[in-house]
Order: sequence, then structure tokens, then C-alpha cells
Amino acid sequence: MTENLFPSNKTENKPITVLGKTFGSEDERRTYFREELRKKLPELKQMEGFPIGEDEDIINLSDPPYYTACPNPWLNDLIAEWEEEKKEMEKQGLRSAEFEVNAPYPEDIKSGKNHAIYNAHSYHTKVPHEITTKFLFYYSQPGDIIIDTFAGTGMTGVGGSFCENITQEQEAITRIKSDFATFKKEIAIGKRKVINIDLSSVASHISNIYNSDFDKNSFLHYYSKLKSHLEQFKEYFEVEHHNAKGTINYTVYSQLYTCNQCQTEFDFYIAAYVSDNELREKTKCPHCSYEEQKSKLTPLYKTKIDPITGDAINQICYKPILINYSNNKKRFTKAPSTNDIKRSEADFIDKKFVPNASLIEGVETRRNDKYGYTHVHHFYTSRTLGFISEYLKFIQDFDHKNHFLFLLTAILPKLTKLNRYMPQHGSRALVGPMANTLYLPPLFVENNFIDQMEFQFKKITKALEVCSRQTVSQQSATDLSNIKNDSIDYVFIDPPFGANIMYSELNNISEAWLQVLTNNKEEAIESKGQNKGKFEYDNLMVKSFGELYRIMKPNAWMTIEFSNTSSAIWNIIQNGINRVGFIVAKVDALNKTRGGLHAMLGPVAVKQDLVITCYKPSTKLVAEIYKKQDVWSFILEHLNHLPIYLSLHNSTTAIIERSPKILFDRLISFYVQRSLPVPIDAGKFQQGLRERFIERDGMFFTHEQAAEYEKKKAEVPNFIQLSIFVASEQDAIYWLRNILDKAPKTEQDLHPLWMKEVATNMRKGDNLPEMRTILEENFLKDDAGKWYVPDAENEADLEKLRNRRLMKIFEDYRAEASKPKGKLKEVRVEALRAGFKQCYQDKDFTTIVTVGDRIPNNLLMEDEVLLQFYDIAVSRV
Repeated sequence: MTENLFPSNKTENKPITVLGKTFGSEDERRTYFREELRKKLPELKQMEGFPIGEDEDIINLSDPPYYTACPNPWLNDLIAEWEEEKKEMEKQGLRSAEFEVNAPYPEDIKSGKNHAIYNAHSYHTKVPHEITTKFLFYYSQPGDIIIDTFAGTGMTGVGGSFCENITQEQEAITRIKSDFATFKKEIAIGKRKVINIDLSSVASHISNIYNSDFDKNSFLHYYSKLKSHLEQFKEYFEVEHHNAKGTINYTVYSQLYTCNQCQTEFDFYIAAYVSDNELREKTKCPHCSYEEQKSKLTPLYKTKIDPITGDAINQICYKPILINYSNNKKRFTKAPSTNDIKRSEADFIDKKFVPNASLIEGVETRRNDKYGYTHVHHFYTSRTLGFISEYLKFIQDFDHKNHFLFLLTAILPKLTKLNRYMPQHGSRALVGPMANTLYLPPLFVENNFIDQMEFQFKKITKALEVCSRQTVSQQSATDLSNIKNDSIDYVFIDPPFGANIMYSELNNISEAWLQVLTNNKEEAIESKGQNKGKFEYDNLMVKSFGELYRIMKPNAWMTIEFSNTSSAIWNIIQNGINRVGFIVAKVDALNKTRGGLHAMLGPVAVKQDLVITCYKPSTKLVAEIYKKQDVWSFILEHLNHLPIYLSLHNSTTAIIERSPKILFDRLISFYVQRSLPVPIDAGKFQQGLRERFIERDGMFFTHEQAAEYEKKKAEVPNFIQLSIFVASEQDAIYWLRNILDKAPKTEQDLHPLWMKEVATNMRKGDNLPEMRTILEENFLKDDAGKWYVPDAENEADLEKLRNRRLMKIFEDYRAEASKPKGKLKEVRVEALRAGFKQCYQDKDFTTIVTVGDRIPNNLLMEDEVLLQFYDIAVSRV
């Protein structure tokens, strides 16, 4: 038995108080709460997202009450304790009871990915902690309670700790202070209390270590013992070098094939490459020179006994073809000798510490079944399995073995057969696994286990020095029943987006070593393997946003990072946000070509990462709306939550959320999501908007905001007009209005611009009217034949006429959809919007569903308003 980890850690043996209970040491605390967790497991298993694993494995992986590898039953207790701490902090002047955020973060967020924390452990997606730190400094104050329900590796938690530990990094604090100075805001140094939640077992495990206290000296001490133990087996990574020894850096393995012409065996490398730097267009058999496309090659299979399961398996074959090794700090390459091949076939695997686990069901996890790769251990060489088993055996009795599991999971991706070798890339021939897939390459690399461990150990040691304790819970974002209502001060999330990444499938190989797997029933993704399409993804995201809305305090803010080029997924996210009651205040797009924020209109314009900012409306506003049905109370509060100006490259940019079109959309969402009738049409709304508020540059402000906007614009006179990506009739109306606002124009003036900007960008199935029809329905023409923007009274009259025309078109759609095989291949989306709105007012939900089911699916999923009405109607039918 090995000795316990961290016995020299002085804090371990000091009395500590956790949730009102005092313990003599951290070990005593851990033992007590693990026993309590064991008692609570039967009840916790009823929650969505409870992981797949044995009770003891879940308990052993946990470090309660701070981290549980299952839903954390102590979250409300911790929240209550933190609220009491807030009161003490206010007495000490460390925070203010009057703290309030009235508008979204007003500037671009930029941060690099070269910090030690970012590089200590890889994951599919990760937001640099300095980004989360900036948001936390802006939206919260010391002691505030933050949650991230799609936490991944816990960078929001790290950001919460960094709000205090940033004083250790002068460069970072200088950079953030400089950013905040541009909008005249001080940063309040002090830790934020962050709850990191994720469905994934390996992500939660990583998040736990990033959000734990760290004793560097103890970690160094026990790492040296672990390394000494593994070096007993270093001969397995040695080669002969001129009567001396060399250390293997990596070994390249090539897949074997059978020639379709002469039936002789050959390896892929010799058939595919003329030389290391030259790849043949077709593979060439080295025996008969027959050429063949790679896709038509015949893999060589051999039957063998699986060393872990003991079963006979039929697998594709690989053989070692090249060894890269070092001697006296110089690198050499050689072809493997007979002894080298013998050393690669390890005989020291301890099967007790290798999971006998088949891969879970899924598209990625089953993609290699045809090659005989069905179990986790199939993706490692026998030599690597030997080292991993010895590693795990040695750390079993460590009190804090999670830190060493963290080191292991950090190097596991570098140890699989998924690591590609592509010699045509020269010095960068080791290109790693193909992103977001379990692709098994024809040439793979087996890395030196000890070298990888040592390399990653140095990164981790440096990274964890600036981390500290936060809270982690492994559970589904769709079920936060272990958190009470109105308890969270701020939310930051970077959720999964559609079919971008199959997290649970890609994590399966790593999670098998933790012996706790993700329960992916509630995993919010699109996946054929899980039978989840866009509608299932939509429902899961609505449930997740609904839980966040419930637990957030009124007036609290939420920031959502969005990374998907699909307009349908963009609308699903917007629909989910709106449907549960949030109000969007700002959408920022990081335009990489221009290097800053760039407001856009139109869902198809989603071509880059976005930051969506929204808020939970005040209790007072919701009560007033129910009581008075006063739309202007909503608009006033919403305008007070919007940025007054945005600065970019010494210019002032337009704010799309202050445009009448978006203001009306937000109004409709607010009413519809609360099952209230929309008490005003677009024409009257715009008329009322102009009567009650101040218009500047196509945007609306309160009187005080308009004065501030004009002052800022005088300081920064360059104004960047709103960029409109036209992908729908509504976009086209707004685009025309934007042009005609500047000066009246004839159809001849407008037509070439129309053909360039509008005609080529429409969504499939959306029947855009002719430009003349749109002009006639929305604008007026003077005696000189020039079209111009009507005044408020005429605009209201035009709106009534247009609505009657749209409803007539919708009636035709209703009739066609009611036929047994009626299908609407092309529709006018504005007619659907008008019809769906009227059906909603009439509580005719059946018609909305009937017509919605018969229109092109992409139109329904890509239009925020249609999807919103359809989702509500489905729930009412």
C-alpha cells in the first residue's frame, strides 16, 4: 500500500468548519460528507442526468460538499451560507447592497488562449478564464453567487477565483483595468462564488481540479514517487543506439492491407508515400505496382485473443514501421528491430486496472466496429495499457488521487491510436487526433507515456497555483431541482450547439478510466445515434433555460456564448431564451476580419461566434404588465437595460436592439411567453414609439439616454451604420427603410442595389415578393416617382392594408395545409407570421401546428417568430 498523498499539507490537519460542522482535518471532512452522500444517493438517482456508474465509484470520485460526481445535494446549504457571508461583507464595505447593472457589457471581449490554465488540460470547447473574469467583474461583485450549467472544464469557476487571485498576475489586472477604463467602470477585486454544473463525468472531474485548493509541494513530492515507480518499466521505451541506449519519443504504426491485384500484404506507409514529404495520388502496391484509391483498399484482418476480455476478436492489423528516439538530447529515427517489436508488446498489464468496457451506442463510438474496435482498451497499444494500469495501481490509496487522475486524463488523448502521423507536414508530422471524431487513422503514433506525463505535469503544476475552491455538481441542466428559486446573481454559459460536438461519445474513452459515465439521455445535442433532431434539441434547451430563469433573481443577467453557423440552431437558442421569459438586450458578433463587434440583422448571418446578453425582468414589471397591459412600461424598462452606445475603433456603432423592428419582436415575445394577448400592432407600436421616445440614427432612447448618446457621438463622430444581412422579407423592409430614410429614391435607383443585396440571399422556401410589392405595402411615392418613408399616421394605415393582404394569403395556406397530403413548398413568411399571430390571439393553436407541420422545416426552425408561436401551440394542442 502506498502512503497517503499530501500528509505534509499543513491545512490538511488544521480544524476546518464546513456548513456549520467542524472537522479536525480535510480527510475527516471528506470521510463524513462521503458517508452522507452515500445516504443521499437513492434520492439523487431520481434526478435527470444522474451518471452511469457504481455507487462506490461515484463516491470515491467525489469530494463533497464541494464536488460530487452526481447531483450535489448541498447546493442550497452552500447558497444559504454564502448569502450570510454577503451580509458580513457589506458591513465591512467589501460589497454594496445597492449594486446594480443597468446595461450589457459595452465593449468587445478579447483574450488569448496561451495561459497555463487554458493549456493544462484539453477539452472539446473551452472559454479562456480571462474572458469569464471580465464578465464577472462587470456583472457581479465580490460574494455574488454565479452559475454555469454547461460548465465544461469549469472556466467560469476559475474566473470567479481569478477575480480574487488576479492580483498575482500584474499583466492580467493591468489589461482588464485598461478595458474597463474605456467605459468608466472600476473592477471590484474579490472572489465570486461559482457553481459549476455539467452533465459530463470527465468535464466535471476536470472542473473539480481546476476549482480546488492546491498544495504544490505535496504534489511535487508524490509525483516524484509516482515517476520513480513508472521508471521501473522505462526499458519498454528504450532502443539500442551504437552500443548505448536511446529513449523512444514515439513509434509510428502503419495499417496493413491486402493488394486487390496480387493479394499480397503491404503497409499503408510504403504504399502511400514516395518519401516522407510526398504523398502519392493513389496507393501503389510495393509487390506488383498496382495502383488503387485509398478508399478502395482492402484492410488486412487477423483473429487474436483479446488480452483483457479473453475473447477471440477479428481486428484490422497495424505494425510498427518507424521509431523516433533521443540520445544525448539528439533525435534519431530507425526502423524497428525484432527486439524493439518485442518491447512494444507489454507483458505487465494489470487487468484489474484496465476497464473491460465496450463503447456506448452512438455514431462516433460505433464508427470503428467494422474494424474490430469495440472496447475502450482497443484504442491503446499493449505497452500503453501497461503503463496506465501501473499508474492507476500506484495512486489507488492516495487521499487526493483526483489530482493524479486529472494528470492522467490530461494525457490520455495523447496516448490513443487516434493520434495521426502525417509525414508530409515535416516537423509537425504529429498532428494529433482528428477533431470531434473517433477517426482511426492508417498511420498512428504511440507516444512515450513517461515523457507525456512529465510534459503535462509541468503545465498542470504551473496552472493550478492560481486556482482555488469553487463548487462542482455533475447533473443535467434540465433539472436544477437541488437549487431554490430566485437564488442566483449572474449566469454565464457556453452550451452545446446542435450537432457540433458529440460530447458523451467523444468522452467515452476517457470516462471509462474514471468508471463513471455520462448519462446522455438529457444531453442537449442533435444526434442520430441518440435519435435527437432539432426539435428534441429545442425542447432540451427550453427546459435548460427554464430552469435558469427559475433560479435567477429578478433583474439578474445571463451571458451566452454561441458558436454555430446554423441559423436554425441560432433561432432555437433565441426561441428558448424568449420562451421561458428572458429578454435579449444585446447580441455581439466577433467579426474577425474587422476585429470587433459588428451588429447584424437576419438569422442567416450567423457566421461567427456570438455573445448573447439577456436579463430576467423585474417582479414589478411583470406584475404591472399583468395588471395594466401597458406595453410602454415594458419598453421603458427594456430601453433602460440596453447599451446607450457601442464604441469600436474610435467610432460609434448602431445598436440593433434599439431598432423599432427588434423592439417590437421583444414585445411580442414578452407577451406571448406569458400567454397574454399582444395588445398592439406594428404600425401603432411604431407610432407610439415615436411619440414617447427619442429617435436617433434609427434607434430609440429615453430623453436622458438620447442626451448621453449625443454627447458620446460628439466625442466620437464616426458612426458605423447598422449592417443588414437580408435573408427575409422583414429584413428587406428594414433594408429599404434604411436607404429611404436618407433620401427618397426611384425604383430605378433601388433596383441594382436590390439585386445585389437581396435577391441572392433568401432562404430556401421563402417566397420573397417583388421589390415593387414591398414598396407599395410599406412606403409612399411622391409626384416625382420617388419612394419615401411614410409618416406615423400613413404608416399605420399601410400596416392595416398590408396585414389584410397577408391574412388573405394565410387563409390560402390554411386551406392547403388542411388537405390530407397538403404540402406548402414555398410560402411568404410574413403571411405566416401574421396568420400565426392571429391564430394565437384567437387561441386557434391547432391551425398553427397544422400549417407549421406542412411548411419547409428550415423556415420553421430559422424564423424566430414562427418557431416561438409553433412551440407554444404544440404545448397547447
